[in-house]
Amino acid sequence: MSPFTRRSFLVTSLAAGAVAGASEAASAEPAPEPAVPSPGELRSDPFTLGVASGDPAHDGFVIWTRLAVQPMAEDGMGGMPARPVPVQWQVATDERFRRIVRRGTSVATPEWGHSVHVELDDMLSDREYWYRFKAGRYVSPVGRARTAPHPLSYGGALAMAFVSCSQYEHGYFTAYRRLAEEAPDLILHLGDYQYEYKRDTYTIPGGNVRHHEGPETETLAGYRQRHAQYKTDPDLRAAHAITTWAVVWDDHELDNNWADEVPERPDIPQPNFRARREAAFRAYYENMPLRRSSVPRGIDMQLYRRIRWGRLATFHMLDTRQYRDDQGCGDGYRNCPDAVDPARSITGSAQEEWLLRGFHHSRAHWDILGQQVFFAQRDNNAGPLKVTSQDAWDGYVASRERITRGWIDAKVRNPVVLTGDVHAHWASDLKLDYDDPTSATVGSELVASSITSGGDGADSDPATHPFLKINPHLRFFNNQRGYVTTKITKSEISADFQVLPAVSVPDAPAHTKASFVIEDRVPGPRLTYLRPVDPAARRDGGDPVQETIDRETKRP
Repeated sequence: MSPFTRRSFLVTSLAAGAVAGASEAASAEPAPEPAVPSPGELRSDPFTLGVASGDPAHDGFVIWTRLAVQPMAEDGMGGMPARPVPVQWQVATDERFRRIVRRGTSVATPEWGHSVHVELDDMLSDREYWYRFKAGRYVSPVGRARTAPHPLSYGGALAMAFVSCSQYEHGYFTAYRRLAEEAPDLILHLGDYQYEYKRDTYTIPGGNVRHHEGPETETLAGYRQRHAQYKTDPDLRAAHAITTWAVVWDDHELDNNWADEVPERPDIPQPNFRARREAAFRAYYENMPLRRSSVPRGIDMQLYRRIRWGRLATFHMLDTRQYRDDQGCGDGYRNCPDAVDPARSITGSAQEEWLLRGFHHSRAHWDILGQQVFFAQRDNNAGPLKVTSQDAWDGYVASRERITRGWIDAKVRNPVVLTGDVHAHWASDLKLDYDDPTSATVGSELVASSITSGGDGADSDPATHPFLKINPHLRFFNNQRGYVTTKITKSEISADFQVLPAVSVPDAPAHTKASFVIEDRVPGPRLTYLRPVDPAARRDGGDPVQETIDRETKRP
């Protein structure tokens, strides 16, 4: 049995490399430390941004770090010298590195923000591994990673969690810490990993609890600095160190509600928007554990891809920003004729064709779409008008119908859509015809609340939200911060909606607000547990429809 425990791993991994000059005491081949740094050697710990692993396959994964001795340096270079720095790396089958199975040296260059991406292959399938880096006399924290099962194997139950929307200013990243303590096998981040705003721009009632450094992110230096600020948070670093991630972006990694080459406010001239997009994409790659296939090329970056977890599950990770048509009738909730235009797409034609091909070739038990914005219809008007969010799939009705019909035609066994963006927990049946409540349910959607975005939120009885009455296919709502944990087996996906009573104070506990089950070949999430409303977390009064709209659309 592995010597790993959640608590010992967190303590060990976060402490390792925290002391300047820490030696490789746990290694089978410790390296001597020079008493005095030699000329040109790093003079303080460069592993301030932690470590991460990503994009698991049956034979490997990516391990990542980025060197920064001064993470908040305004030039975005992390206080690093303007020269390449060799970085050694090790992968072991035990957390104490007694059995090192792979090692090597990569070069962290200033052109790529001194980031390191090591793409490992020829590893054993369905295994836990531990990894670390060394630069000069400094050793990084330890990270835990794992490979997926063999393509012909189901493997055991998969513990997968998904998260989104971590606005640094709106609260503490305790949800990341609570998630790290659960030590899942895989974490999906579905977008809004960081936010672009300058201080005192995107504020919440009562005021922000922390503040961004620097101006609004528009340059490579600015995006690098902002990513660094987020990764200085120890709770985020803990979640990265504990397991392997698969990431996709949404809008705030670049600019609120951007669409292809169109900024949020096309009415305001932004002649440098293409340069801004290129800078944001480059910084995103530099700061994420992505494979070389995602290296950006100018203003383009290949981010949609598949993560295969043996025969059990295929994760189709989508990009609903880079190729979409501009939102119709503006970005908010509208009764918009453009929403049903068959020529409009949220994925672009190439990605749509790739996804539909994937459905037809899939042999997975579960086909899971990891993506950004609400998939199911959400009409906020009880009358004859259909008023929906033009930034979500509701603004691209034909695109949604083609993809839904695609998984039906391909006879996908269990289609499940995972979503972020809306700063609240939701669950929904998916249909071809949302206007007919009696029509067949053909899929399931689970939506994660934010890590912090929107502030503390409040507990409520989901049945009282008008959206659930107007849209009977919607099954659940909760406006507290948190994340979703799942256990995936051949017979079912069980999902727990985890919430925190507050993010305005650090180290809050987490608890399960609701649990759902999606059974094999039975589309639609079924409620199995609902925690009674906590009077201390409840806030009565106000218009829940307007509050939902404001939470999703009210931006500076």
